[in-house]
Amino acid sequence: MTIPAAGERLQDVVITDFDWTDADLTDAVFTGCTLEGAQLSNTVLQAAHFQKCRIIRCRLAHADLREAVFEDCVFADTDGHVGLEVAFSRLEQARFERCDLSFAKFDRSDLYDVTLEDCNLRGARFNRADFSKTFGRQVVRTSAVFRRCNFHLADLTQARLPGCDLSGGQFRETDLSGADLEEANLSNADLFGTLFTGAKLAGADLRGAEISGLNLMGLATWEGLKINADQQYPLLAAMGVDVGVPKD
Repeated sequence: MTIPAAGERLQDVVITDFDWTDADLTDAVFTGCTLEGAQLSNTVLQAAHFQKCRIIRCRLAHADLREAVFEDCVFADTDGHVGLEVAFSRLEQARFERCDLSFAKFDRSDLYDVTLEDCNLRGARFNRADFSKTFGRQVVRTSAVFRRCNFHLADLTQARLPGCDLSGGQFRETDLSGADLEEANLSNADLFGTLFTGAKLAGADLRGAEISGLNLMGLATWEGLKINADQQYPLLAAMGVDVGVPKD
């Protein structure tokens, strides 16, 4: 198959073992397509739209996915436990909705203002992913939304996500060691078994979250942490404090 052109629309096509290196697919639309075994180096997918597609065993390197939209797409090869590989790429303002990104690897890529909602990120890895952008000499802003996403067994060590929205997420056995989550929204998240060693949670919103086992003494910061009144008991218990009700 020839390389699609910018703005082209493809529907219900199956493309395997192809190389779209240096291709310009700006504003292209893919609906119900299967893309398998792709090499996408220096590929421009800015503002491209993928809906109900299977994108399996594909690697994007130095690719441009700014403002790209993915809806109801599957990126995971569950048989081989292989997911999407993205390296040195730009995903600013990209949006993923209801996508299966299990085992995905985001390596040294720009993810400023990325949005993921209701996505499966089980076992995903974020290696030096950058969620920040510099505006002027001294203004650095961080923005990302991971709303109602499943991060079971994912690796977010050292991730810098201050002030970001991670509400309603499933973080069981997720590694957030050393992560900066100050002022982040973790309300209604499941944080049971999450690894928080050395993480920064000052000012974070944990109201309504499952926090059994969270030990504040293992955090780097936790001043101003927001919780509901009934959440104080598991926090104190994790610190070894007896919170039993006194007897008359």
